[in-house]
Amino acid sequence: MLVVYLLISVMLIVLLTVRFKVHPFIALLLVALMYGFAAGMPAEQIIASVNEGFGKTLGGIGLIIILGVIIGTFLENSGGAMAIAAKVLSLVGKKRVAPAMGGIGYFVSIPVFADSAFLLLSPLNKSLTKKAKLSLAGTAIALSLGVTASHTMVPPTPGPIAAAGILGADLGLVLLVGLPVSIIALMVGILFATKYAARTNIDPDAAMLTSTSEAEALHYDADSAPSVLKSTLPIGVPILLIVAKSLVVALGAPENVMTNAIQFLGEPFIALLIGVFLSLLLPKHLNRDMLSCNGWVGKAMANCASILLITGAGGIFGKMLQNSGIAQLLGDAFVDLNAGILLPFLIAAAIKTAQGSSTVALITTASIISPLMASLGFTESLEKAMVVIAIGAGSAVVSHANDSFFWVVTQMSGMDVKTGYRLQSLGTFVLGASAISCLLIAHSLLF
Repeated sequence: MLVVYLLISVMLIVLLTVRFKVHPFIALLLVALMYGFAAGMPAEQIIASVNEGFGKTLGGIGLIIILGVIIGTFLENSGGAMAIAAKVLSLVGKKRVAPAMGGIGYFVSIPVFADSAFLLLSPLNKSLTKKAKLSLAGTAIALSLGVTASHTMVPPTPGPIAAAGILGADLGLVLLVGLPVSIIALMVGILFATKYAARTNIDPDAAMLTSTSEAEALHYDADSAPSVLKSTLPIGVPILLIVAKSLVVALGAPENVMTNAIQFLGEPFIALLIGVFLSLLLPKHLNRDMLSCNGWVGKAMANCASILLITGAGGIFGKMLQNSGIAQLLGDAFVDLNAGILLPFLIAAAIKTAQGSSTVALITTASIISPLMASLGFTESLEKAMVVIAIGAGSAVVSHANDSFFWVVTQMSGMDVKTGYRLQSLGTFVLGASAISCLLIAHSLLF
């Protein structure tokens, strides 16, 4: 019945937001409460799920969203984003914005959480898309699939590292398998973005973070805009700091003043705060009004409020599903299947679809599969690494209303819920299905 309640919940969210135009925050909150009561959860657990889901989700990415939006606002209003856009377009060409964003997103999301990577790169993506006169739907989905591919299948992202640790897989082999599989899957995902998603027209101007007029948004004065080098600092420096922290942790560097400083500065919200200070260098003449409630910062705060609320509500729904026990239920149901390397994929996909978090799906599936590795025949080191990547591929399938990343992508890209399901949800299915197809072929050839 929990699965039935889940299906009804998803249909209710779509119905409320698409048909009745209810704000996604209200729809997600009400449906989460209804699911909790229908699942027979005690009132205390329902309340705890709401508080924990909202608090932990925003506690993890709330500050990152706010700081990322401020950086994006300064990049847009100062002309910095357009300066970067003009440079990148001159290098990749107008018709290759989607592949470029997919590739950039892939590499940025290796050390950075998918939500953070998408938020960091979204202003650049919008500016490139506008400059090339393309639909934002195709480029945003390419970026989303790029960050998802490495987030779920390439260490040192926490999910794959945790799964490898639980299954006793060699991290080097996990990386060796994860890189080619995720890159091939991303190439298929980019084809989906350019050939299918791009057919949906979304004007980049309609999804701009700031409330500049259309004339201002289209205007790009090369003389008053900051240089390309200066414009890349607010994005580039935080990424480098976060990567540096990941390397220090991954390599197990000895603790000293230098490594402690790198770990502090590489904390995502600290790195992005540094990015905010660097973004203050972008305007030709910085004045106090830009930092006021009615200035650029104030408008950024107003624009990110809706994103924060919806992302937090998605966290509530996901936590309610986790606490209802549906993940364990689905795991137990799939274990009896004789599906080989496909089994960990199916379990992870079911858990991801049910509760929203890729990291939770990775860790939960690894915990379910771990005691069964020998009986399932996964004893070779390479097979263990392939199981980790199979779980990662499953943890990408599918991103929908109970996934906070779904709301980040749709809200930052001007998509309604129906369009989000058609593009983001289907896109993550294509990505995961492509990855497991590669693994099935490789496993049949090697074993």
